[in-house]
Amino acid sequence: MNDKTKKIIIFDDDEDILSICSYILEEQGWEVFTYTDCNDITEKVAGIVPDVILMDNWIPDAGGIIATQTLKKDEALKAIPVVYFSANSDIQLLADHAGAETYLAKPFDLDELEKVINSVITHN
Repeated sequence: MNDKTKKIIIFDDDEDILSICSYILEEQGWEVFTYTDCNDITEKVAGIVPDVILMDNWIPDAGGIIATQTLKKDEALKAIPVVYFSANSDIQLLADHAGAETYLAKPFDLDELEKVINSVITHN
């Protein structure tokens, strides 16, 4: 069943990043869902059950660390890989603290975005 559309959720409050990432990923056949906040995150994610989540560090209201930790505590959702992204120089520490599978430093180029996403989905 390789014809199933891959789904990705991007949590970021930067509309430019959302539109660029959405455009690139849709071109590659992803179904992209975007949110500018992480409120009710378990409901949002459970309603979509994506293959990958991109999580911004500064997402309102709770922030990316708490949002990611919330997902990782949920039995049904914890297996979904989270790519943590941030312009913070401590991004590796933040991603580890959040429990994310991997991270992507901002600003990133689109090749990096693709590489990181492909690296987490091939492990499933």
